[in-house]
Parts: sequence; structure tokens; C-alpha cells
Amino acid sequence: MLNLRKVFSSFVALVLAVAASISVVAAVPANALADKNVVESNRVEAPLNLAVLIQDDVVARVGSELNVTRAFIRSLPAGSRVMVGYIGSGSLQVRQAFTDDLEKAAKALRVPIASTSGSPYNPYVGVVEALRRFDSTNGNRNAILLVSDGLDLSRGADLSSIVDPLDMQRAVREAKRRNVAVYSFFAPTVAITSYNRTAAAYGQGALNRLSNETGGRAFFQGTDFVTFDSYFVRLRRTLNERSATAY
Repeated sequence: MLNLRKVFSSFVALVLAVAASISVVAAVPANALADKNVVESNRVEAPLNLAVLIQDDVVARVGSELNVTRAFIRSLPAGSRVMVGYIGSGSLQVRQAFTDDLEKAAKALRVPIASTSGSPYNPYVGVVEALRRFDSTNGNRNAILLVSDGLDLSRGADLSSIVDPLDMQRAVREAKRRNVAVYSFFAPTVAITSYNRTAAAYGQGALNRLSNETGGRAFFQGTDFVTFDSYFVRLRRTLNERSATAY
């Protein structure tokens, strides 16, 4: 009788173990499918002509966001074309002209200089220069992703020239003429916007106007940033929403 009880107990334990393993195996594909659905839902749906522009004197922490930026470029749908440029002293530095090789574009990203030696005359001169490189003949929607503090002190520190910069107005007109939406991520520079909240707020206001008036959107939270991850999630969602309403 004792041996039978042992055999029965062992059999029950074996059945329970097998049942448990089956439930675990069954759960894995379901979870994997759910994760895949999340990834799919976060992808940009329509091909883009996208210029990624980074102001070269943004704080060094922006360099830690290169991987998520590369991932965004690589995740764009087939048929997309990407340009990578840096807005610094002198003219716009184009690291990669428009290409449909998304891996090549992703690899063109580099760590910003993060020094006042890389400070541009103002960020909007570089935006205007980048806008002139767009060719919309392939039928894709056109967009710029601008990483900048948005602050223009090139024509003085009076309030009117800061909140409504002349070159920002030029960028808006050029973007409208070429049908390019400007999306912007605020990042402070090593200069005044890294320690002066008022200056940061003025820069954000200019970025917000640039993006709103060109059909894009500005992304910022407070006068600093922690990570670009949430910005890219919202950017993908916004691009897909505006693509859906365009047809």
C-alpha cells in the first residue's frame, strides 16, 4: 500500500509539473505577441523624408540619447530618406545627405561637441539651410527633427527679438513653402539655457511656434530633459495621427 501511495504521489507530481510547463510554454508566445504588437504600434507607418538636425552646443547628456535616435531612424518604413546634420559655428555640417540607406544614416550620428566652440550664430539659420536640401519629388511627407534649445540671441537680448526671432520667421516661411513640418526636441545648451530657466522658457516658446506654424510639434518637459525615449514615443504617435488625417 505504501508503495502504491508513493507511485500515485509521484504520478500526480509529474502531471502537475507537465501541466505547469505547458502553461508556461503557452504563455510565452502570447507575451511575445503582445510585445510585438506594442513595437508595431509604435512604428511610423508612412515613409518620410526626414532631416535630423542637432545643435552642436547642446549639453553632453544629449550624446547618451544617440542610441534611441539611431533606433528611431532604423525603424522608419521602407522608402524613407534621411539626412543627418549638425548646426554649429559656420554653416550647417551635413554628416549624411539624404539617403534611403537607414543604417548608413543612423551611423552618421555623432556625439555633439557640447562646447561654446560649437555654438551657431543661431539655430534657425541652420534650419533654413537644411530646408533648402529637401526634394519632395518622391511623394513622401517632409519633416525635420530639430534637437535644440531654440534660443536666438544673435540680434540682441530685447524681448521682441528673443520671442519672435527674425531667422525663426524665415524658417517658418521656408518650411511652409517647401511643405516641411518641423518637430523639435528641447535640449539645453552649455550656454545660458543650461542654468537660466527664463532663457530656456524663451527658447522653448520659439521652438513651439516654429513647430506649430509648420504643422509639426515641439516636445519638452520643464526646462531640462531626462531622456528622449518618451519624446520618440509621442513623435511616432503624432506622425501616424497626422498621416492618417492627410488621406
